[in-house]
Amino acid sequence: MSENQHLLAEQRRALILDEVRRRGGARVNELTRRLGVSDMTVRRDLDALARQGVLEKVHGGAVPVVEASTHEPGFEAKSGLELSAKEDIARAAAALVTPGTAIALSGGTTTYALAQHLLEVPDLTVVTNSVRVADVFHAAQRTSGQRQGTATVVLTGGVRTPSDSLVGPVADQAIAALHFDLLFLGVHGISVEAGLSTPNLAEAETNRRLVHSARRVVVVADHTKWGTVGLSSFATLDQVDTLVTDSGLPHETRAEASEHLRRLIVAGEPDPEDAADEDEEPDGDPAEPGAATEVD
Repeated sequence: MSENQHLLAEQRRALILDEVRRRGGARVNELTRRLGVSDMTVRRDLDALARQGVLEKVHGGAVPVVEASTHEPGFEAKSGLELSAKEDIARAAAALVTPGTAIALSGGTTTYALAQHLLEVPDLTVVTNSVRVADVFHAAQRTSGQRQGTATVVLTGGVRTPSDSLVGPVADQAIAALHFDLLFLGVHGISVEAGLSTPNLAEAETNRRLVHSARRVVVVADHTKWGTVGLSSFATLDQVDTLVTDSGLPHETRAEASEHLRRLIVAGEPDPEDAADEDEEPDGDPAEPGAATEVD
């Protein structure tokens, strides 16, 4: 009996989507054998993924959707994908934040997950062009009240995109007047050749302003974003200080990324440096499970 039978629906669907994208398609009977579930379960999963617009059902299976470089999925369509990876990335990225600093969060489902991990970090000033990210902090304030150390949130104006980001001249002007210590940037695509890219021209310009206003730039992107190229590039890899990604990124791609990035953090994996420290200092505290691996 396969251990995949016990996966949550969203985890199972993430595996199905990864298989379809990696192989260029998959048949229902292949997926049932791999996942150890019924035909009916797989067909329901394919229906759900097709409704999200991330694959196309064909007779006997599914194929990936060939997206144009201008295609921009909505927030809801992206929010159900790579959930465990985004959670790992969010946890690792939150560890980079120091209380009392000014940070910025761009739009995206990964920065939305990160925002929830930042609620307990005191005295932050948070600049964001994401309606969803701002809602995370405002909802927490409504629930717990305006207690000491609660984050100050600055939401830029602008025109709302399908991913619930605010972009355009109003957002650009607001961001240009600000300076923050750390920018957490979600991306549509990342590659050596194109750098960071998005299918939305206005969002590309707003992201350029965010990068320009930040002392340090941290990209938070799961492994499926590597190799994807949107219509407009807005930053090169040498403008990125840190990439926080997940363990699904292949080792050869990690090596390629490390050649162009100052720092690569792979979330959700034990840190080999922590293991080395344990060997040297046996009386020290054990490493936390799920810590991040840092690749220099």
